[in-house]
Amino acid sequence: MDQIDRSRSCCFTGHRPSKMDLPEEKLKSCLLDEIRSAIFAGYTTFITGMAPGVDIWAAEIVLQLKKEYPSLQLVCALPYPRFIGNEDGKSEWPRRAGKILRHADAVVEVSPRYLHPGVYQLRNIWMVDHASLVIAAFNGETGGTHNTILYARRQGVEVHYLPIK
Repeated sequence: MDQIDRSRSCCFTGHRPSKMDLPEEKLKSCLLDEIRSAIFAGYTTFITGMAPGVDIWAAEIVLQLKKEYPSLQLVCALPYPRFIGNEDGKSEWPRRAGKILRHADAVVEVSPRYLHPGVYQLRNIWMVDHASLVIAAFNGETGGTHNTILYARRQGVEVHYLPIK
């Protein structure tokens, strides 16, 4: 994807499933509602970091909504090539990620290879730098999601929070 219209782009951030009290189906319902609201507000490009949980669920929802809204675009921002997002050891995440990558409109590799743990934050910065809205599932804990939200706020990017408790 050569150019992303930041004013019409939204990205996602959120904790891994094990850090959220909300059941998966309830969280996905909240994500669906928030993504639909973004579409109605004029957002057409959705950027996911492809991590297990919120990123994968949001991508699956966007791909499903493309049937209803064909103009939607899904961009997968990988921290490095061949990133699968399998930190939790569950076999379902690589399978789901592979399906998403096959159907995405664009795949961006932020770093040429795994350099250091900070490569994940570089991916998050790239996503925020290409969006004007962040949809966040945030439980208040420090870490990547918190850092992404703080960066978005410093950049003047709007953040919508999902109720995850």
